[in-house]
Formats: sequence, C-alpha cells, structure tokens
Amino acid sequence: MDSPYSETVMDHFMNPRNVGEIKDADGVGTIGNPACGDIMQMFIKVENDVIVDAKFKTFGCGAAIASSSMATELIKGKSINEVLKVTNKAVTKALGGLPKVKRHCSVLAEQALQSALNDYYKKEGIPSPVKMKSEEEILAE
Repeated sequence: MDSPYSETVMDHFMNPRNVGEIKDADGVGTIGNPACGDIMQMFIKVENDVIVDAKFKTFGCGAAIASSSMATELIKGKSINEVLKVTNKAVTKALGGLPKVKRHCSVLAEQALQSALNDYYKKEGIPSPVKMKSEEEILAE
C-alpha cells in the first residue's frame, strides 16, 4: 500500500527532532486546532538575534509531529529576520509535501512559531513585527 506521505514526513514522524521543552525559553508559543485536535507548543532560545535552540511538544497526528519537527530544524541557527520568513509553505516543501487534508499541520507549525516570536518580543519589550494570521489567511497566501 502506497503512503500519501513522503519519506521525509515519515522520518520526521518516526524520528522527530528537537522534542521537548526549553525550561528558560526566550519565547513560547502554543497553538491548537479544535477541528482536528492537534495542539502544538514551540520553544525558542535566542542569543544575539539568532535562534540557538528550538524544541516542540505536539499532541496530534503524524503530519503535525513531522511539521513541528521540521519547523524546529528550519529555524535553528538562523537569525530572527530569517526565521520571520519561515512559512507553512517552507515547512511543507522541506517535508517533500503533505496531502491537502494535512496542510493545516504545517499551518499550525507556522502559527506556533509566530506565537513563540511574539512571546519573545513581548518579553524583550520590543513591538513585534509578527502579525498572527488565521489558517484561512495563511492558506490563501
């Protein structure tokens, strides 16, 4: 039976990277999708405007776990300006695609990242350039 998921998705689901939490995180974002039941929490550690560590905890399907894992891989070691450009499309592309019915999982990863960045900016007392977008807004882009 052929899987609707790429080898990369399956690898990140079966062997997720960066699982856990950062106790002294500089930013924490929590996002949930009541329609599917997925809940994603992302933690970031920032030093000199660079994401030096990122971890996640996700309660959800394989695509949600794979999206969380890939999102943390995409942002680690990147400047905040680079991270601000990480979208659900970047996560989906890096995963080798997701079935249409699972694209909301990559959207959750983008939203969790946006939420963590907003938390970081709030803690730093800096106005956030991040505008939280709904799933509909993100998928329309």
